[in-house]
Amino acid sequence: METTLYRPVKNFLESLGFTVKGEIGGCDVLAIRDGEPPLLVICELKQRFNLELVLQGVDRAAACDEVWLAARVSARGAGRESDARFRNLCRRLGFGLLGVADNDTVEIIVSPEAPQPRREPKRRSRLIAEHRKRKGDPALGGSTRVPLMTAYRQQALLCAAAMAAGPQRPRDLAITVPEAPKILQHNVYGWFDRVERGIYTLTDQGRAALERWPQRSGDSAAR
Repeated sequence: METTLYRPVKNFLESLGFTVKGEIGGCDVLAIRDGEPPLLVICELKQRFNLELVLQGVDRAAACDEVWLAARVSARGAGRESDARFRNLCRRLGFGLLGVADNDTVEIIVSPEAPQPRREPKRRSRLIAEHRKRKGDPALGGSTRVPLMTAYRQQALLCAAAMAAGPQRPRDLAITVPEAPKILQHNVYGWFDRVERGIYTLTDQGRAALERWPQRSGDSAAR
C-alpha cells in the first residue's frame, strides 16, 4: 500500500527542512518550507514507478513549486527507475524522483529542475491554508476509502466535544473554535441540531463521531 511509503518520504523531506503532512487537497504528501513566498512541494506515492504516477504529477504541477514522485525501487534493478527513458521524461517535466528501498531508506534518483510557473494561484493558496490549519499530521499519505481528518473535521470534532456535556451557543464555542458558528450552521456531517435560536445540541451522529475520534480534555486536534 502507498501508505507504507509515507513515513520514509515524510522523514526524508523533513530532513530537508520541510513541514510535511499527508492527504491535503487530494495530494498524497504536501510539504512546505517557510520563506517569502513559502516553497510548496507535492509528492505523489505509488508502489511502482509508472505512467499513472507521472500523470498525477502533471495534474499537481500547476499548484506547487516542485513535484516529487516516490515509489519502491526494484530489488533486482528491473523497475522503471532503471529505465533511462523514464528518468529523462521526468527530467523534461521538471519532476524529482525518490526511490524507497525495502529497508525504507530514500534516495534521490532525479532532482527536480527549476520551479514550475504557478498557473493556479487559488489552488495553491487553498493547499497552503489547509496545511497550516490542520493540527498535527492526522492522515497517512496514500490513504483511500477512509474519511480524511481535515482541518474542518478537526474543528467540528472540537465543537462536538464541547457539546458532549450539554447544549452550547456558537458564540461561546467561537472562543476556542473561531469557525464554530459556520460549522454549526452548515452542519456538513449532521452532528449538530438547533434546539432553539442560538442554541445547538449534539445528535446521535455527533456522539458516534466522538466515539470514533475520541477527544481528550485539553486536546487541540483530533488524532
